[in-house]
Amino acid sequence: MSDTKPTVGWIGAGRMGYQLAKRLLDAGYDVAVYNRTKAKAEPLTEFGATVVDAPVELAGRDIVFSMVSADQDLQHVMLGEGGLLTDPDKAPQLVGDASTVSVEASEAVRAVADERGVGFLATPVSGNPAVIAAGKLTVAVSGPRESYEKAEPLLQTWGRGVTYVGEGEVARIVKIAHNVFLGVVIQSMAEITVLAEKSGVKRADFLDFLNDSVMGSVFSRYKTPALVNLDFTPTFTPVLLQKDFDLGLEAAARTGVVMPVASVTRNLVAQEVGAGNTEQDFASLLLTVAKGSGLAIESENTEVSDGLEAE
Repeated sequence: MSDTKPTVGWIGAGRMGYQLAKRLLDAGYDVAVYNRTKAKAEPLTEFGATVVDAPVELAGRDIVFSMVSADQDLQHVMLGEGGLLTDPDKAPQLVGDASTVSVEASEAVRAVADERGVGFLATPVSGNPAVIAAGKLTVAVSGPRESYEKAEPLLQTWGRGVTYVGEGEVARIVKIAHNVFLGVVIQSMAEITVLAEKSGVKRADFLDFLNDSVMGSVFSRYKTPALVNLDFTPTFTPVLLQKDFDLGLEAAARTGVVMPVASVTRNLVAQEVGAGNTEQDFASLLLTVAKGSGLAIESENTEVSDGLEAE
């Protein structure tokens, strides 16, 4: 890569990937995009992107990022037919993967990248499309330090914080641990919010107090509108949350860490998925807690802030 901006490839234009690719375009990078459903990537052409038909067509780019749903998706776009690392004559200098996948899947791709002389970074993120729009996304990165230093200026365009956490796959564990905590917190928020409401307190009032207390957080505040007004437009579904719980509990078994609270919450989320709650936001766990508590819950139709005013 020269002193000019590197050319960028992007794989995966879902809810998150689309927004992150757009941040790079807005920062003036030349970005080419692949998505399995091409129509989802095509709107990025309005912002200067080009769209390709296969990941391997991005092999001539300096840096390629990917953001896909699961282990098998990552291995397919990297190593499968038409995968990014399958061209025998060319490969990007650097690959950064922002997916939430297992250590094992990441290691398999890293091994091939190493053989090809390609720097490979795990770059998972914390946030959702609204967080990206507000400029508050955070990124954990692991892999070769030299590769991280090359990629850092691009990663900084995604949000407000980029943390290098070490070599190898440790960023995967950081993200998996983060998402396990996310699931435990939303279940706990659902329970205490129902407790407050069934005791006579409006959800908006209880959550306003909570958010201003020492227990409040960016997360509790940006989930407040969903819990108050029962708007469960998906940012993260119970299906994805169950996958991440399973990854976390597999890592815990491998390392000998006891996680009783996470185990119970994982089973509650699995029951939710088994009951057909697969498309709503995971904050919809509130409805199950309310039903189990004999509470007929309704939207409060109250304007509340999600705390994500753009910076």
